[in-house]
Amino acid sequence: MELGLTTFAERHAVGGRPAPSAGERLRQVVEEAVAAERAGLDIYAVGEHHRQDFAASAPAVVLAGIAGRTERIQLSSAVSVLSSADPVRLYQEFATLDLLSNGRAELMAGRGSFTESFPLFGYDLADYDDLFEEKLGLLLRLRDEEPVTWSGRFRPALHETTAYPRTDRPLPVWIAVGGSPESVVRAGLLGLPLAIAIIGGQPARFRPLVDLYHRALEQGGHEPQPVAVHAHGYLADSDEQAVADFYEPYAAAMSGLGRERGWGPMTRTQFEALRSPEGSLFVGTPDRVAEKIADVRDTLGLSRFMLHPSVGTLPHDRVLHAIDLLGEKVAPQVR
Repeated sequence: MELGLTTFAERHAVGGRPAPSAGERLRQVVEEAVAAERAGLDIYAVGEHHRQDFAASAPAVVLAGIAGRTERIQLSSAVSVLSSADPVRLYQEFATLDLLSNGRAELMAGRGSFTESFPLFGYDLADYDDLFEEKLGLLLRLRDEEPVTWSGRFRPALHETTAYPRTDRPLPVWIAVGGSPESVVRAGLLGLPLAIAIIGGQPARFRPLVDLYHRALEQGGHEPQPVAVHAHGYLADSDEQAVADFYEPYAAAMSGLGRERGWGPMTRTQFEALRSPEGSLFVGTPDRVAEKIADVRDTLGLSRFMLHPSVGTLPHDRVLHAIDLLGEKVAPQVR
């Protein structure tokens, strides 16, 4: 059972605290990854967003900075927005990261939960699904074959082309999903590991999707593959302290997202429901969070759990303490 952390390098202004600069927040992310390795965690993952309130638009660059400060922890995107990326360049970036880090890189490919990257890189949202399917196929061929001859709709054709540098092992590629059955089936038929983002509701409701994934793996003739969950959460020495630290930044961030997507504001009642044993928030003491992670692991058959603490921008020292608690107290119990 692997445990780790994800971040989008959020930079929100909360409770009278100004938002950190992009540079400050990125340097904090590197320190958080160093702390995660020191605490014995297995993986640190950086997401891709192209907005003012997130500092991480280039995950491979951030992860390369982390690679230079660490020796053991695995390094992943969470996710790379493959639909609006060039698969050739994306493969090269993560192959380079893998070589720099002595084989610690992996790539989580997703369609993206925000849409800013599509106009930024000249793509039409009407092609949302087709872009991902075509580019995923090319990415996997670039990883597995040399040379590659290929043609498609959304980028120039390749003829007898090899993407360099080549890695010393096949670069791990995961499919990250938010709950789409079609995406789950695609991952299974291709024999790729699956990462599920659970940011609301009850984790148990994802069990049918995991079962669907396993059926697709079997249909595709593939061996069992790892299943991971990414979820929001935070740890402190007491439940009261965890809630006091986390609620206001979390509610502000989720309410802001809600305004963009037509949802209502996050209320304390909703927060407490999400923090309940059946809900999707992992907030509280190490004992409470460990028990909840173990329950979700058993319910969904997980190989990996990734906690996302700084949903709203939390004070850096408190995030570092939460990382210590996750690695030193939660991880041994869960394992």
